[in-house]
Amino acid sequence: MRRNARAQLHNKLALSLGAATIVAVAMFAATAKAQTSGEGLPNLEAPVEPLRPGLTESQVFAELASHNEKRKTALHDYTVLRTYQVIDLKGKVHAEEIGRMEFFSPDKKAFIVTSESGSGLVRHMALNPLINSEIEAAAGKEHHDSAISADNYSLNLLGEQQLGPYRCFVAEAVPKRRDKYLFEGKVWIDVNDYSVVRIEGHPAKKLSFWIQHADFVRQYQKIDAFWLPEKDQTHVQVRMYGKKILNIEHRNYVVNAGQSTNARSTVRETAVNQSN
Repeated sequence: MRRNARAQLHNKLALSLGAATIVAVAMFAATAKAQTSGEGLPNLEAPVEPLRPGLTESQVFAELASHNEKRKTALHDYTVLRTYQVIDLKGKVHAEEIGRMEFFSPDKKAFIVTSESGSGLVRHMALNPLINSEIEAAAGKEHHDSAISADNYSLNLLGEQQLGPYRCFVAEAVPKRRDKYLFEGKVWIDVNDYSVVRIEGHPAKKLSFWIQHADFVRQYQKIDAFWLPEKDQTHVQVRMYGKKILNIEHRNYVVNAGQSTNARSTVRETAVNQSN
């Protein structure tokens, strides 16, 4: 009996550490907007071609900042169907949460859960804190300078590459400081819209003793004039818990459908149930 109790305690501890670690990496990925390639993400089989003449790192940063500010001003609201899953390498789903994320400019987000399944512990310790951290970050309650800017990164321009329907500049992103909210990796930037289409890499600083490896990818899609997340995938190697994958899918966007003051005032700051 004592051995069984100890085994159960060990398993719960490993699960708790694993869940907490997954959310730490996922929160980083959501902030830095990065990840690794995987199923359902556009492949990178197209060759990297020479860069067009005259393009410089400072020009890329300036165009990114200018275009992002214009898109930010024009984006009044959106809703999107989100699916969060924690799975293992065999495809077994340990936890899943599905719901609708609502955004109202400039700083309101709410998540309304529509279904949930799998481990309540993983949902409580990993998925719900991840969702709430995004809501708090939108409201300015978390302050992490993780922007792809000249203050945070150097860009080594590698060339141009076709990524699905998008023609992109490809650059190696080199962080200017060891910060867990920055990443080392590559970034793909649309040659016309100067928007980030894809990022992949790993944290610039080790996140914790429990995380042995962490790799992540974020893929964007163009909805009207806006570039919004399409899929996130995070691979985490956790001590005592093994390798797990966090997938986030973003579907059925509705953009700028309700721009009235009344619509904005009715949004709830959070609708995530924390007592699973």
